[in-house]
Amino acid sequence: MVLFFRYELEQRGIRTPEDVLQLYKETAKSRDLNKNVEPASKTVEGWFYDGRKPQRTFRPVIVAMLGYAFEDLWTEVPEGTTPTFTPLISASPTAPHAAPGVDLNEMKRTGAMAVQRAKEFLFGKDRDAVGEDTLDLLDDEVERLVSAYPREPLSELWYDLLQTQDQVFRLLEGGRVRKLSHLRDLNVKGAVLSFLVAKGFNDMESPHQAMTMTRLAASFARSAEHTGLIALTDGLKSLIAYWADKPEDAYHYASQGAATADGLQGTVSLWLLGLQARAAAVLGDEETVRTVNHEAADRRERVVLDDLDRLGGLFTYAPEKQLYYAVESGALLGHGDAQLAAKAEQAVRDFSDRGSPNWAFGDLAGSQCDLALIRLSGGDVEGAAVAIRPVLDLPVSHRNNGIVVSALRVRQELMVSPARTAAAARDLRGEIEAFPVSRPALPRG
Repeated sequence: MVLFFRYELEQRGIRTPEDVLQLYKETAKSRDLNKNVEPASKTVEGWFYDGRKPQRTFRPVIVAMLGYAFEDLWTEVPEGTTPTFTPLISASPTAPHAAPGVDLNEMKRTGAMAVQRAKEFLFGKDRDAVGEDTLDLLDDEVERLVSAYPREPLSELWYDLLQTQDQVFRLLEGGRVRKLSHLRDLNVKGAVLSFLVAKGFNDMESPHQAMTMTRLAASFARSAEHTGLIALTDGLKSLIAYWADKPEDAYHYASQGAATADGLQGTVSLWLLGLQARAAAVLGDEETVRTVNHEAADRRERVVLDDLDRLGGLFTYAPEKQLYYAVESGALLGHGDAQLAAKAEQAVRDFSDRGSPNWAFGDLAGSQCDLALIRLSGGDVEGAAVAIRPVLDLPVSHRNNGIVVSALRVRQELMVSPARTAAAARDLRGEIEAFPVSRPALPRG
């Protein structure tokens, strides 16, 4: 269950403590309430994620901010129910406006029910055979989920992801697919959705479930006879093994996928080479890292984007991600020279533009952790602290398994660094130790 406070904020599109704090400041200023008493970021995180009751000095602003009595805001909302609390007469200045006598939240709720009913109608409309309406609807959902996955917390996508995957299951199991082209299309969608679900399990640090779902994705890919997707599933197996600290398995799966993708012109083959390089770096095989990264750089010049690249998200390997992987392989080998540091800084800059179609919060955090590692290798503890600071400030909703492991690598490097006894190193180590405690930012249950 969640508090009505968080429920109401999320209904208004406010989904992070940073946004809550900004709203708090704006409300305090506009209402001339406690303008000189501002909550700390950690305090707001406690309200939002843990349900901690604010001190009395903050409560008038919170009430004005949302337009409900404080006691109502700090009441739990059972999962699957819609709260019926009555707004205060003086409406919140941040609440969306609707016609007099109409509750906009209720309008949104009933509207969402209508959209869901429309989907059910379209899926049931082609009762005898899967038709274009059904496939078009699935296309829209798949494209939305693929685009959103690298950019939004898993908790906001998980339900829709599982529901859409289940719809593909039902269509394939129902014996309603009459055209071979429709059957292949559904198998491709099943592979893509199962890939995302598998990645979700990996982000939740559930490697066994992730690997099982990856095998399902591979089965769909083989049924669709889609070589690129088959190779991608080997890449995902490598990724799961890499974050589970099984570098030998990670290298094996990446090599297997690279062989499958050898004749492809899209970026999937480059991703598999990047996975090989990272796994080889963990194994200390510097020669393989150098050879594979050189081959990937050479192949980049000859890439012809394919259907997976056009899908985007996790299904394309953008140049900035290739740089990030190359930097990480160098960081894992313990390198800290000026040239690698410059590349690491470039990788961070490349992923700092949220407006870029290739922006991904996980890749940005990974790049920042790599920069911290490289600076530590050069003995620059203060520089490492600056590099990893944005990662440590991430809300718990974004602290997935890969980000936590990347941060803990920095902590491990701090423990063996010549500067480990310095006060700055001890403080940073303590912060990183506390980082994964309140994670992961994952779906309930």
